[in-house]
Amino acid sequence: MAEIDKDIVLIANRGEIALRIIRACRRLGLRAVCAYSEGDRGAAYLDLADQAICVGPAPAMNSYLNIPALLAAADATGAGFIHPGYGFLSESPEFAEAVRDAGLTLIGPSADVMRMMGDKVQAKRAMMTAGVPCVPGPDSVLSGDLPEISRVAEEIGYPVILKAAGGGGGRGMRMVRQQSELRDAYMVTRQEAQRFFGNPGIYMEKFLERPRHVEIQVIADSHGNALWLGDRDCSMQRRHQKMIEEAPAPGIDRDHIAEIGARCAESCREIGYTGAGTFEFLYEDGQFYFIEMNTRIQVEHPVTEMVTGLDIVALQIDVARGGQLPYSQAQIHSIGHAIECRINAEDPDSFAPSPGRITAMHVPGGPGIRMDSHVCAGEAIPASYDSMIGKVIAHGRNRAEALARARSALSEMRIEGVASNLPLHRELLADPGFREGGVSIHHLENWLAAREKSDG
Repeated sequence: MAEIDKDIVLIANRGEIALRIIRACRRLGLRAVCAYSEGDRGAAYLDLADQAICVGPAPAMNSYLNIPALLAAADATGAGFIHPGYGFLSESPEFAEAVRDAGLTLIGPSADVMRMMGDKVQAKRAMMTAGVPCVPGPDSVLSGDLPEISRVAEEIGYPVILKAAGGGGGRGMRMVRQQSELRDAYMVTRQEAQRFFGNPGIYMEKFLERPRHVEIQVIADSHGNALWLGDRDCSMQRRHQKMIEEAPAPGIDRDHIAEIGARCAESCREIGYTGAGTFEFLYEDGQFYFIEMNTRIQVEHPVTEMVTGLDIVALQIDVARGGQLPYSQAQIHSIGHAIECRINAEDPDSFAPSPGRITAMHVPGGPGIRMDSHVCAGEAIPASYDSMIGKVIAHGRNRAEALARARSALSEMRIEGVASNLPLHRELLADPGFREGGVSIHHLENWLAAREKSDG
């Protein structure tokens, strides 16, 4: 057992986000220890850490989701802090409690706050109390009594959507257009909720037909300070998985955004939130509707960093170490526009994962271009994990320039040895609907369906 060192951060994650955290630690003068699985042994990004320690076999359940193994790694290396990144254990109250009980500090909010915001019904109730606008519907789980459920649906007005209280990632959701569909939809959603999340609780909300997905990035310290750092549009989604994100959200009144952002920051203060987080909203007909809060760093945080000039991961680490936020809200400014494309090792038509070895790779550059990636030529994309190769982020003085730079960067980028979705991204950035801005969350799937029909 090594003595606990408050200048050592154990990174309980892998790949792109692990490298991103290594860079933030280096900037802060901290030592970064990377936990890795046998599936990632030999990965180039591990050489950039101050130390790397194996925590188990390739399957995530035996490594990146193995709480005792991660705590043993912290114990062996003397790490006083653990950064969970995104995915894996990043929103696990059980992990947060285990880290606390081990006398260590998780870089994130408390287990109680995670638990509250992880339960969509509790989160909605907390947001309604804080004055954050929510989707119409009760702030409680459905009783299970079908006549009562039917009454609630009639009150809200069809179409409605059933959602798992403990859900996320697009699972445990079902839209219902009429009363005759309600019973079967409720039973199936309840079964899914139990199977995927171990919580059969279901709640109901109004189904919005053509919403956009808009996010507010926040950061809060343990001294009662909370800031909102800007907004993002993440509406380009397939099966609830984001592909392209941008900041700021185009075509939305900036005063309205500021009002919502201020409410999000205030709600952080009210619930005792500490760390980086994201409030997710549906936006339709000029109105915002809260849907959930992610109590971690987001994959798409770079677009906010590009327009604000902030290092959100470094801020996240600093406030976990007890630091006060070094800015006031008046000092946070959004300059220009940024667009991020998630480049995955997958077939651009079928979306089937394409694990394998990257035989050649050319990374784009030039003014306003950032590439966040942990891989290089000669490395393998393991079949055990997410297929992300990296993220291409383009910043410009305005949206038109950011789009032009993104298109140029994607035309320059080359990946060989595995299939990638680069060709799809090149097509999407040329799509007139996306170029105009303000598309709904259904735009990409409708675009894909139209393309398949024309190809067929």
